[in-house]
Amino acid sequence: MSIEHGVKTIGILGAGQMGGGIAQVAAASGISVKVFDAFPGAIDRCKGVHKKSMGKFVEKGKMTQADMDAAIGRISFTDRLDGLTGCDWIVEAVVEDAKVKKELFAKLAAMYPDHNVVLATNTSSISITDIATACGASASRVVGMHFFNPVPLMQLVEVIPAMQTSPAVVERTVALATAMGKTPLKANDRAGFISNRVLMPMINEAFYAWMEGVAEPQAIDGIMKLGCNFPMGPLTLADFIGLDTCVNIMNVLADGLNSERYRACPLLKQLVTAGRMGVKSGRGVYEYPGK
Repeated sequence: MSIEHGVKTIGILGAGQMGGGIAQVAAASGISVKVFDAFPGAIDRCKGVHKKSMGKFVEKGKMTQADMDAAIGRISFTDRLDGLTGCDWIVEAVVEDAKVKKELFAKLAAMYPDHNVVLATNTSSISITDIATACGASASRVVGMHFFNPVPLMQLVEVIPAMQTSPAVVERTVALATAMGKTPLKANDRAGFISNRVLMPMINEAFYAWMEGVAEPQAIDGIMKLGCNFPMGPLTLADFIGLDTCVNIMNVLADGLNSERYRACPLLKQLVTAGRMGVKSGRGVYEYPGK
């Protein structure tokens, strides 16, 4: 017997790339969405991204104009956390910081005393078990629901239960991800889960290869693209992820797996110190004029 997710309205914390992308996909699948973000300008940027992104789907014939208008109509925004009322499911997609996330989840648990409201986090590396501890007696409804960027295009959702997560919540998460047109795959709660545990050390090694003079960035990326059939090289991918985010994830891996071999490459950390964060800052490994 199939499990129903039972979700009519999703509340999303964060109107950035990830939160906005999750909102778009949820709305396009027929679910009402409420997006919270208190950062000035974030909501207007998110609205603009939705129109641009869905507009491209319309141009390519993958979505009708009527469907686009209906999806946009399902999304509402608020700059107040208490504006996220009447939701059946919450997805947190804020900064990758365990302390910030735990503070938010403690507030969410109090805001939503109904244990049927699932509290999901889009963290890409932080322990779901640790985040769940902030919810006290309602930790059983906390789950990892890791979408990938860009959310409207990427098929995967990693589903990660905490040690406290109930089996029913895991099954509902799988059902919801499927209803949103994604392919959910389960991973256990270990630092980095599967995607970042495998991906980030490879990216880190690419920075070591550059730092040690093995090859220049263009050659490193070109060899991995042409030799391993990667859609983009590891250094280019790092720029899109954000070099600061790469450093943070490597630190989570090193601490969570008790191994210094996962620490970020000195050159990677130096670029971050210099303010070269990647695409979002206009310069990382490569330069991005106009960003």
